[in-house]
Amino acid sequence: MDFTLSEQHLAIDESVRRICANFGDDYWTECEEKARFPHEYHRAMADGGWLGITMPEELGGAGLGVTEAAVMMHAATSSGGGYTAASAIHINLFGPHAIVVHGTPEQKARWLGPLIKGDQKACFGVTEPDAGLDTTSIKTFARKVDGGYRITGRKMWTSSAQVADKIVILARTTPKEDCKRPTDGMSLFYTDLDRSKIEVRRIHKMGRNAVDSNAVFIDDIFVPDEDRIGEEGKGFSYILHSLNPERILVAIEAIGLGRDALRRAADYARDRKVFGRPIGQNQGIQHPLAECWANLEAAYWMCMRAGSLYDSGQSCGAEANAAKFLSGRAAFNAATQAVLTHGGMGYAREYQVERLFRESILTRIAPITEQLILSFLAEKVLDLPKSY
Repeated sequence: MDFTLSEQHLAIDESVRRICANFGDDYWTECEEKARFPHEYHRAMADGGWLGITMPEELGGAGLGVTEAAVMMHAATSSGGGYTAASAIHINLFGPHAIVVHGTPEQKARWLGPLIKGDQKACFGVTEPDAGLDTTSIKTFARKVDGGYRITGRKMWTSSAQVADKIVILARTTPKEDCKRPTDGMSLFYTDLDRSKIEVRRIHKMGRNAVDSNAVFIDDIFVPDEDRIGEEGKGFSYILHSLNPERILVAIEAIGLGRDALRRAADYARDRKVFGRPIGQNQGIQHPLAECWANLEAAYWMCMRAGSLYDSGQSCGAEANAAKFLSGRAAFNAATQAVLTHGGMGYAREYQVERLFRESILTRIAPITEQLILSFLAEKVLDLPKSY
C-alpha cells in the first residue's frame, strides 16, 4: 500500500504548474470580468501536450490513466485558475471517452486528433431542462433518415458551447415507452456544431464566467451516419463508462481549488496584523483553517484511491462518488473560511478568494447532487432499499 506520488506523478505536477505560472491572478480576473474564454491558457495546455493525456498514443495523446489526469487537474486548479482552469480543458479528459472506447479507427483519427492539438473545442449536450439528472427521460430525438438522422431538442448547462466547434449529443432514437428498459433507445452522436441549426444561449451565472454555460436549442439538424458513436440505442451505456472518471476529476479539481483558497487564507493570516499581532496567531483563525487542511487532505486521497481502482480495472463507483461528495464539501468549506479569514477584504475581488468562493459551490452541485450520491452509497454500499 503506497500513499506517495510516483516520480511520473511529480513530473506531471511540476510541468503543469510551470505552464500555469504564466497565468496569474490578473489574467483570471480579466477573463472572469469580461466573461472571456481563456483561449491563451487552453492553447498553452495544448502545446504542452496535456489535452490528450488520456487519449491514445497513436493519435498524439499520452495514453495515461485517470490517476495521471487527476494529478494534472489538481495542479491546474491549485495554481490560481480555480475551477475556470479546470472547465476550460475538462471535457477533453472525459467527454471523448465514448469515442476512445467505441469509435471506429476512422472516427478516432478524425475527431480526437484536433482535440488533442487544441485545434478544435467540443461541448457535451446531455442534460435537458425537463429531465435534469433523470437522463432516461430526455426528449431530444434523432429521427432516422437516408444517410443519417435529423435531431431536434433542447440541452441545458452545456459548457463552452459559445466557443465549441463540435458537440456530443445524447438523443433518443426510440421513444422511451417503446423500450424494454428506460435506459435503452438512446444513441450518442459527435458532430459539427452548426449554428444555423443550433442556437446557443448563454446562461448568466454566479461564477466561472470565463467558461460559458448555455441553453442549447437543436432545430432539425442533419447528422450523418458516420457521426454516430457505436451502435444505435446503446448511447446511455456508453456515457456510463465516463461517469466514474468524471466524478474523480471533478473531485480532484475541487480539492485544487480548496487548497488554493486555503493557501491564500494562511498567507493573509500570517501577514495581517490586528491589535499588534498576526491574526494567524489566534486560535479562532488557526483552528478552522487547520480543519480545512485535514478535510482537504482526506478527500484528496479518496480521489487518488478511486483513480487507482479505476485504472486497475476494479470497481470504483462507491469511491468515485464518495470522493466527489467529500471533495465538494471540503472545497466549499475551505473557500468559505478563506473569505472569512480575510474579513472585509475577502469580499474584494483583489484578493481572489471571493472568486474561488463563488466557484466552489458548483463542485457541490454538478455533475451530480450530494443527495443522489448519498442515495447511491446507501443502496450500493449499505444495501439499503432503493429510495428513488
